[in-house]
Amino acid sequence: MVVQTAHPEMLALFSSFGWQEIVIVLVIGVLIFGRRLPEVGRNFGRAIVEFKKGVKGVADEIDDEATKTDSRRAAQDARPADLPPAKVTPDPADTTDAEKTPVQRDDGA
Repeated sequence: MVVQTAHPEMLALFSSFGWQEIVIVLVIGVLIFGRRLPEVGRNFGRAIVEFKKGVKGVADEIDDEATKTDSRRAAQDARPADLPPAKVTPDPADTTDAEKTPVQRDDGA
């Protein structure tokens, strides 16, 4: 089995940013946004904060559900089963000695 790798030219497009690329992106950002740059920065910061709150909220809900499920399982394991009391009936095949011995009547006959 032969594994082919990407061309080095393709990998160069996806390498980490150097200081030259960062400066170019900043210059383009200043040219595009100009006077609105502080407002854009604030909105971007708010968006990040809201995203973090949302992620934290989802994580908290997952933890709460896991805790509730664990406590429900523990409560079910701790209590006895909710079954009605058993009705005990004698087994007809099981006869006792009293039933085996004939009853003698004294009818005077």
